[in-house]
Amino acid sequence: MNSTWLRRFTTTAAQGPILVCFPHAGGSATAFKNLARILHPDVDVVSVQYPGRQDRYREEPFTALAPLAEAVTEELARELVSDGRPYALFGHSMGALVAFETARLLARRQLPAPQRVFFSGRGGPDLRDSAYDLYDDADMLAEVRRLGGTDQSMLEDPDILELVLPALRADYRILGTYRGPVGGPLTAPVTALIGDSDPVATVEDAHTWREHTTGDFQVEVFPGGHFYLFDQLGQVAAAVTEGLLTRAAAS
Repeated sequence: MNSTWLRRFTTTAAQGPILVCFPHAGGSATAFKNLARILHPDVDVVSVQYPGRQDRYREEPFTALAPLAEAVTEELARELVSDGRPYALFGHSMGALVAFETARLLARRQLPAPQRVFFSGRGGPDLRDSAYDLYDDADMLAEVRRLGGTDQSMLEDPDILELVLPALRADYRILGTYRGPVGGPLTAPVTALIGDSDPVATVEDAHTWREHTTGDFQVEVFPGGHFYLFDQLGQVAAAVTEGLLTRAAAS
């Protein structure tokens, strides 16, 4: 499952469920490279590559969530139908919203529901973000520095900034203009994952995902801030593996 939109970072494809990962604002598919390598070998990890970054940097990035989710859904639906295996979604921060809207669009196509959806680093879609769409570059970079998760030396390199700023501006516009879902909840089981010292999303915020599924709901809390998952790879991998494999076997 390698395409314009999807990247696989393991050398050998697993035969178990497919875990589709959605990066954060300003992030790329490689954000999940290390998680892919540490997860249970039966989990086949692929990561979404949004336009406007890395090998897609010449492409215009999306500035609204709905068309981005529609484009991902179009690609993913084709891959899932041809593959036939069960799948799950994992979205971090902005990626949680993209994963949520993608899951809703897949349901409208009457495709099988995800085995589980993992929403990381943010509260439910009804919670409004800051007016990120009004941020100038200085505000945006200050926020990126505050949250961490990015090599700070990259932010001081004018050549690198020239490459990453268009995608970052587009992603912050997505966050600032998203107005939440219209329609019913998901039917898939949901796990919300959160860092206990995240400066933009609290443990209480993570619990608001409960309102957006009729399935089983779990909250997993980890030490760390907004990018806790980079520092807690082993614990995150264990939570994902347990959610995908152990609970699936018990169902």
